[in-house]
Amino acid sequence: MVKKTQPIISITLSLFSLISALTTTLAASPRTPDQEETCEILVIGGGLAGSATAYEALLAGRTVCITDTTDWVGGQISSQGTSALDERGTQRSLLFYPHGYIELRERIEEKYGRLNPGTCWVSVSCFMPYDGHGILFQMLENAAKKGGGTLKWFPNTVVKELDISNNQINKAIAIQHQPAANTPPINTEPLSQIIEDAYRYQNSARFDKTIIQFVPQPSLKKIGGANWYVVEATETGEIIALADAPYRLGIDPQTYVNPSSPVDTRDPYCTQGFTYTFAMEATETPQTHVKPPFYSQYAPYYSYELSRLANFNLVFSYRQIWSIKPDAPQLGNYRKRTIYPGDISMQNWTWGNDYRPGSQNDNLIYTREQLQATGQLQPGGWMGGLRTQTLRRGEENALGYFYWLVEGTTDSQLGQGVKQKHPNYRLLSGLDTPMGTAHGLSKFPYIREGRRIIGRIGKTRPRGFTVAEVDIAKKNFRDDFYQQNLAPDEFNYLWGIVGGFVPKNSQINSGQEIPQRARATVFPDSVGIGHYAIDFHPCMTKSPPEAPGNYERNGIRKGQGTAYPFQIPLRAIIPQKIDNLLVAGKSIATSYIAAAAYRVHSFEWSVGAATGTTIDFALERGIFPYELIDDIPSKEWELEILQGRLQDNGNPIAFPKTSIFNNYWDEWK
Repeated sequence: MVKKTQPIISITLSLFSLISALTTTLAASPRTPDQEETCEILVIGGGLAGSATAYEALLAGRTVCITDTTDWVGGQISSQGTSALDERGTQRSLLFYPHGYIELRERIEEKYGRLNPGTCWVSVSCFMPYDGHGILFQMLENAAKKGGGTLKWFPNTVVKELDISNNQINKAIAIQHQPAANTPPINTEPLSQIIEDAYRYQNSARFDKTIIQFVPQPSLKKIGGANWYVVEATETGEIIALADAPYRLGIDPQTYVNPSSPVDTRDPYCTQGFTYTFAMEATETPQTHVKPPFYSQYAPYYSYELSRLANFNLVFSYRQIWSIKPDAPQLGNYRKRTIYPGDISMQNWTWGNDYRPGSQNDNLIYTREQLQATGQLQPGGWMGGLRTQTLRRGEENALGYFYWLVEGTTDSQLGQGVKQKHPNYRLLSGLDTPMGTAHGLSKFPYIREGRRIIGRIGKTRPRGFTVAEVDIAKKNFRDDFYQQNLAPDEFNYLWGIVGGFVPKNSQINSGQEIPQRARATVFPDSVGIGHYAIDFHPCMTKSPPEAPGNYERNGIRKGQGTAYPFQIPLRAIIPQKIDNLLVAGKSIATSYIAAAAYRVHSFEWSVGAATGTTIDFALERGIFPYELIDDIPSKEWELEILQGRLQDNGNPIAFPKTSIFNNYWDEWK
């Protein structure tokens, strides 16, 4: 086995060395920055978490710079096309969300006259991605007016270099691109075609570039702490990789805190699948569909997945984002749902436009070792940290999936005779269509999992802080699997967490003697909330993902299941090494199992609200955020003041009745 594997690794590393040399050449030293921008908070990534960070900071009167690779804010609800709010029923029934997220929902309802203009059934709110951007950007502008803050928006902008010394980011160099003269507008080409150009300093035949240097806003008075903060709010954890702060990627090894993991050693190449979404419209007459030249490569992958889902009307209406007749009566059976010409659906399907690589030869998000091998951690070498070829294959896979939906007759999982043609549909492409692109795909893929920081080392966390499976999972840890797969002491430690105190050297016997707690971990430093199931779109076993007969990586779905309402600890958003960098979004300190729940819309808003408020508090007090948590579990009085401010501002840090004495959360769905 070693003899077969070694040449592949050698060839791969040799190729990386070649790419590294090329990358260094293409990423030549920048010219003098074209402009300098000052801010108190630099938010890198304009998704929901980054926007929520800015929203709270603007209400507090701060000067906020926001950059994004695309020209839209909103991430999941706009540029990634997943404009279907993922929510849990109990939390939704109470409207127990941050005030900004509630405002977002209200503005959606105000825009359309209803919360669910698409009448989808995956959510209570499905809407047009371009409206997601418009609604959210207006919220940011209004927050700036209301709070006296200043909003500086930098679309089509990527961060190229960070100047770091004395454990702080002193400045950031970014590249903003715009179409060169007599060239097509932005969003004409898919991301894979422009991303490498976007990270080069030089002008190109496609783009003119503006080099922007972000620096702290001059301060008349500096008490202590930092004079500005940088927020990692990208979709892949790009900035923590560029800053080279400690992080994890992919599957974590099985331990007593992540007992459902299927591996003994980490696998950084297997992350959750990413998705290029698209919008399709029902038509009165059959459309002419041209088979993509690459269709035969991806056709062996496409499937309805399960027999109970094998119905076109069900799949179309699942994430329907526009309904011509929203008030028309519909049958409760989604298989028999009426689809009217003009109805529009957004597609995001596991065995469809999900693309799920899982090997070192095709993983999307480069590991630290791969970044080193390609020269991206060298000065001026950063190119975004993604494998461009895999982005392209994800785009092709998505376009092929549309063709399969309308013209396909095979199903990779269910066999022959299941898939029928449905020609009365068209792919919506054009700059004025829901995705806002000439090609019809989302501007950026929906990323379910990126790099995840390792939080600060503390008195009770000698290896660094991480939210783990046992902190949130609503799972039967008496299952024989755990006693059979964990060493006796590991099994004891597991029950020491989920069952309370366990005497040293005692034998647990499947946990039968000890009642299992029925709630998530209560964190003393909670600054936000979230609630969603632990939901996986696992990587595939073979490379490439579309290989005939491929199957999901075994064992990953063992960690899947419901979760209790959980909290967002402040320790999860503070990275190691860099004192003025905070992390919002999916790159907080979680295990890969916990991350599968900490990734949806309302969580992103909650962690962003916490980040913006924490930064405002740190600037006001002249302290670093890590000083708020460095004595835990001892009392942190300034942390309690911050928590009070969050709650006073309408950003809850705990669900109703949260207490170490309340173990009964079974009613939360």
